Amino acid sequence: MCFLAFLSCSRKVSETGSASYYADSFNGRQTASGAIFRQHKKTAAHPSLPFGTKVRVTNLKNGRKVKVHINDRGPFVQGRIIDLSKKSAKKIGMLKDGVIPVTITYKKK
Repeated sequence: MCFLAFLSCSRKVSETGSASYYADSFNGRQTASGAIFRQHKKTAAHPSLPFGTKVRVTNLKNGRKVKVHINDRGPFVQGRIIDLSKKSAKKIGMLKDGVIPVTITYKKK
C-alpha cells in the first residue's frame, strides 16, 4: 500500500526476447484493437498485454529505447515478444537487422 501521492504503487515487469517490425503491407489495415495501423506512429503488437499499455522497448545490441502503445496482437513467431511499427524500429536502430534482442518494461496494474 502506498501512502505518498508521488510514489507509484504499480510494480514494473520486464520480459526479454526478440523483436521484429511490421512489413509495409500492414500499413492502413485494422489492428486487433480496432485502430488503423500506421507505420509512422509509435505502436506495437504484443500477444497478451491489454490494449493501450505503454511499454518501453530497449534494444539490447545498442541500448537505445523507445516508448510504444500496444494496439495489436502478435507476433506469432516462437521467441518473439513484440512487433514494432517502423517508426519505433527506426528509433531503436533495428531496421537493418529486422529481428533483434530486446527487453520490454511496463507497469503491471
